[in-house]
Amino acid sequence: MTREPRGHLLENSGDSELSACVRKMMKQYFKDLDGEEASNIYDMVVANVERPLLEVVMHQARGNQTRAADLLGLNRNTLRKKLSQHGIE
Repeated sequence: MTREPRGHLLENSGDSELSACVRKMMKQYFKDLDGEEASNIYDMVVANVERPLLEVVMHQARGNQTRAADLLGLNRNTLRKKLSQHGIE
């Protein structure tokens, strides 16, 4: 039986720790812009989250791409493409 953790919820917020971290960092990002114009935020965030996610999952799967793809809920070819895009062996 596969267990699917929900993430650690923070008290009284309904947010997971990951969601709270992203929210905090995005608020800081806009604060740091100090009025400058922002663009391509979605791509920036996805790229900055996807690489460490792939690295950690590949480590957890001991380099086994089939297992990592299963953990991520991705097709193995999709995983291979993403690994290649991020320069991860």
